[in-house]
Amino acid sequence: MTTGLEQLRDLRAQGLLEKAYDRVPALLAQEGADAVAPAAAGRLLAGLDADAVLEHHPGTPVVTVAVTGQSTVGHVVDPLRGELARHGMLLRAVLGEHGTYLRDLTDPGSELWRAAPELTLCLLDAETVFSQVPPVWRVEDVERAGREVLDRCAALVAGGPGTLVLNTVPLPRTYSHRLVDHRSRALLGAVWREFNARLLRLTESADRLVVIDLEPLAGEGGPVTDPRLARHAEVQLGAELLAAYAREIGHLARAVRGRVRKCLVLDLDNTLWDGVLGDDGPDGIAAAGTLRGEAFGAFQKCVKQLASQGVLLAVSSKNDEGPVRDVLNTHPDLLLREGDFAAVHANWEPKDGNLLDIARALDLAPDALVFADDSPAERAGVRLGAPDVAVVALDEEPALHITRLLADGWFDTLALTDEDRARTGEYRRQGERRALQAGSGSHEEFLRDLEVTVGLAPPLRHEFARVSQLTLRTHQFNLTGGGHSEAELAALAADPQRLLLAARSADRFGDNGLVGAVLGTVAEGVLHLDNMWLSCRVLARGVEQACLAVLLARARALGLSAVTAAYVPTARNHRAREVYPSCGFTQLDPAGGRSGRSGGSGGSTGSGGTNASAASVDRKLEFHHDLTRLPDVPAHVRITETPGGGRADGPR
Repeated sequence: MTTGLEQLRDLRAQGLLEKAYDRVPALLAQEGADAVAPAAAGRLLAGLDADAVLEHHPGTPVVTVAVTGQSTVGHVVDPLRGELARHGMLLRAVLGEHGTYLRDLTDPGSELWRAAPELTLCLLDAETVFSQVPPVWRVEDVERAGREVLDRCAALVAGGPGTLVLNTVPLPRTYSHRLVDHRSRALLGAVWREFNARLLRLTESADRLVVIDLEPLAGEGGPVTDPRLARHAEVQLGAELLAAYAREIGHLARAVRGRVRKCLVLDLDNTLWDGVLGDDGPDGIAAAGTLRGEAFGAFQKCVKQLASQGVLLAVSSKNDEGPVRDVLNTHPDLLLREGDFAAVHANWEPKDGNLLDIARALDLAPDALVFADDSPAERAGVRLGAPDVAVVALDEEPALHITRLLADGWFDTLALTDEDRARTGEYRRQGERRALQAGSGSHEEFLRDLEVTVGLAPPLRHEFARVSQLTLRTHQFNLTGGGHSEAELAALAADPQRLLLAARSADRFGDNGLVGAVLGTVAEGVLHLDNMWLSCRVLARGVEQACLAVLLARARALGLSAVTAAYVPTARNHRAREVYPSCGFTQLDPAGGRSGRSGGSGGSTGSGGTNASAASVDRKLEFHHDLTRLPDVPAHVRITETPGGGRADGPR
């Protein structure tokens, strides 16, 4: 059997890389001896025709990344191209000239600015600081130079294209050991660490800044620098460190594009505990008390830490369900209990089917799942039967479980919100809602008993992170596709011609938090709805109809003549196609006239009833509402807040 690298070479030799680009992530996900180094993959993909890839695979995300720095930075491009390919994305790289990072990042006329990158990598290295000190220097000279670099970095954050990515700077031994006394070396080390700490703290007040900490990457990889390349080519960071850095940037690119995974599905035997429950019984498994058991206990601590930050947990195990639930509830070694898991699937069915069932039960797409298992056969089955699920190859050595789980940063996100931290509890409440629905005589009775409330108002400043996250991660109810960064949302909110609103919802089981957003533009007496997003957690409860009813009423109260809107089909948003007709909007024909198609004035209580055939519509649909006959807020929904109208006290 040929390795992934050999298959990539064959595809390139046959001129089929562009046509077969959708196969590249699977080839780069191969394990063990077949694994492909991203830098090697990046070199093979260097001549790729991006337009041809998009012709064959129109949905492939293209990420524009600008790269600049004090020294030679081009060596990061190959591993970065390979990392993005591993995650199904295409790299469009724009390189700055050697040593011109200040001009690149401050001149709106520079090539980097004109490229409008999503990510701007400014690679800092020791020369960024030491180039500012005299030939014979003291520690105080380094401290002064560090302050100047920090001031420049802080100024760069205020402007520039895309999300700026800086990095901490390892202190090379070739500089620290030029000082011959240990006291001066210690002081230099302290000054250097203070410089890096201040660099990291710039992120506390800058939404468009990410700082990659190279210290843990250097600690696990090879040398920080290759003296020969550093001297002759001015490449100040070593190949292994650049490869690890590129891996982190790949994770960041996923986060910027909203491709963050939401659920970790775990095997149990020799994954969560040492031993096989069916063979060894409850007394024969361990997650404490033995050397191997302690490794599994440490793994559970790591998993629980992820769960505390909003990562949903689930189980897919080939075991009988009863014993599994007994162990999860009673075994003295376990830190994770049944209540920590949003779903527990213990049976003897193939795991790819179990994973798809878990995704459906949690109302998630399969590409929101990460599956961790110690069995190569089970992992291979999942890759074949559920290819959108990310697979973590755990080792027979449990001490490596944590390293393997965290290696790909599947759950990395730009910012953590209150909704993230509350996600596990919210999914538990979803189970209570399903129980209420199962006991109701009809969907209408369920909605009445649910006691839904909805508020629609401008987001508060601290909520921009959540709104950004919602726009980037929401795919099912995202009416025109795409999303916005925090900085973009802040600019939109400050524009008097733009309308940005956040939807909040609650019901008898608790607060759902910030679940939706509306973006619009007011021009010539007409409000145009640029986009509308709603979390899949609250679909089909009338929240979307309530928001539009409130918005239309507000538009008429402001004296506007009409509200227009658009729907752009994507691979996943067919469920949202009927929301505008359900609220009395009329669909326009392509020539700009009215087609007469309208859903009336609000009889629907959800947009989840559209069948999948709507996904075949491949053109933008335009809608118009003349504000003559306004839809009612669904009878089961109570409005708690309206834009410009403050809090409401009762049903609308």
